[in-house]
Amino acid sequence: SIPPFSPEGIQGGSQSAPLRRRHVAHQIPKEILSDPDLQAAVGSLPPNYNFEVPKTVWRLRQSQAKRVALQMPEGLLMFACTLADILERFTGAETIIMGDVTYGACCEDDFTAKALWADFLVHDGHSCLVPIDATRGLQMLYVFVDIKVDTGHFVDSVRFNFDPGSRLALVSTVQFLSALQASARDLAPEYCVQIPQSKPLSPGEILGCTAPRLPSNTDAIVYLGDGRFHLESIMIANPSIPAYRY
Repeated sequence: SIPPFSPEGIQGGSQSAPLRRRHVAHQIPKEILSDPDLQAAVGSLPPNYNFEVPKTVWRLRQSQAKRVALQMPEGLLMFACTLADILERFTGAETIIMGDVTYGACCEDDFTAKALWADFLVHDGHSCLVPIDATRGLQMLYVFVDIKVDTGHFVDSVRFNFDPGSRLALVSTVQFLSALQASARDLAPEYCVQIPQSKPLSPGEILGCTAPRLPSNTDAIVYLGDGRFHLESIMIANPSIPAYRY
């Protein structure tokens, strides 16, 4: 049977360990976070898309990057020119937009970036599947691009279409994982919710090439995300389970 969803981080025990102060070695400087010009520039991007521009600017300044390659999936390329203008303005680096279609987290194109004489690659829209220390001679930064959606509408849609007690497997892409986790907590009291995982991917994350096999008594797969590429992956892995896309 599918285990019910339970929030992470809840542990038993009679005595909790004392809290320790953590030192953040890679904290973004306040002068970047509070820069009004940078904040205004970021305002030209959709407010529900988090491109982590301050962190990217800081990393590029830290590395003294001269030529930066920007790589992202097709659905994010519409924002590439705006993002490139912001990075050039606030880092002084030259940017190159890599227009080839990026199909997944395993498709980071460090070879092309090196051929273009880039010294830094920013890969937007995917999780860190390829270790950044594997790209010799090229520094790299992954940006997940968290996308905020109306989770209330998603939860209401699930309630409208599925009977209470249904066994649901919730999956998504990395951009919507925070929304998926929040929705799972809201649905857990009424449904038997599963967030499957294919390691090293995050719980609930699927790729076009990677999706988990689900228990046969799963009533439905519910996909929160855009496109069909990733959804088809888990449909192929579980051909007998109906799948729905939100």
